[in-house]
Amino acid sequence: MPKSSRFLLAAAVSLGLALPALAEPAAGTVVATVGDETITLGHMILMTAQLPQEYQQLPDEVLYDAVLDQLIRQTAVAQTIEGKLSTEAQLAMENERRSFLAGEALSLLAQSAVTDEALKAAYDERFANAAPELEYNASHILLETQEKAAEVRAEIAAGADFAEMAKTHSTGPTGPTGGALGWFSKGMMVKPFEDAVTALEVGQLSEPVQTSFGWHVITLNETREKATPALEEVRGELAGQIQQAAITEALDEITAAAAVTRSEEKIDPAELRNMELLKD
Repeated sequence: MPKSSRFLLAAAVSLGLALPALAEPAAGTVVATVGDETITLGHMILMTAQLPQEYQQLPDEVLYDAVLDQLIRQTAVAQTIEGKLSTEAQLAMENERRSFLAGEALSLLAQSAVTDEALKAAYDERFANAAPELEYNASHILLETQEKAAEVRAEIAAGADFAEMAKTHSTGPTGPTGGALGWFSKGMMVKPFEDAVTALEVGQLSEPVQTSFGWHVITLNETREKATPALEEVRGELAGQIQQAAITEALDEITAAAAVTRSEEKIDPAELRNMELLKD
């Protein structure tokens, strides 16, 4: 609330007068004018939302005055440059406006593309008829050389306990827990490791497998079918895909429908870097 309004309210309270009703707020409510240019409550709300977090912690009364003062200063200073913009500044402002409006148009289009029907169709396409995906539960022992990996594998094949061998010999972070990796699906492990795991039967021991981390001896403990996620679990991901597809399609369609005329004037492409042309 502006200082003048707070003063009037304080005076009314001290005199026992009825307090004036607060104005019904709206984005277009005018809070100040600078020359013939208006500043609205909407301008203030938007500037406040864009402030760094430390300023967001200020009391509302302090923030109100500070934001309004800043907008008044900006408006007054901006008015002094009317008719004095350089070619570079004018073109930059036009590019910024064009970019902003295009972004807003695509944002509205993307939002409208995400309907319940579109989400259901995208979900069914991805999951309804998809083949069941397996998850794997495996353990491994990480070793520095192929020779050491072969020795450890031979001991396990001869009857040594895999978990105890991992605790004794593994150089990886899972060694203390017996080499257990827990559940994972395809794409979560490096390719050579994944290929070795998916080729194993439950309880089978792999030959030494080399990855960028070293040499592994792997055993497959268990497999299971990966549960199909509920629509709500993947809503955000599907919405993003729908929006991206809608934007890609719209860009082509809108551009194709626009009345575009390319100049036939030949320009040396090197002029693209000639900032001197913007000087005036």
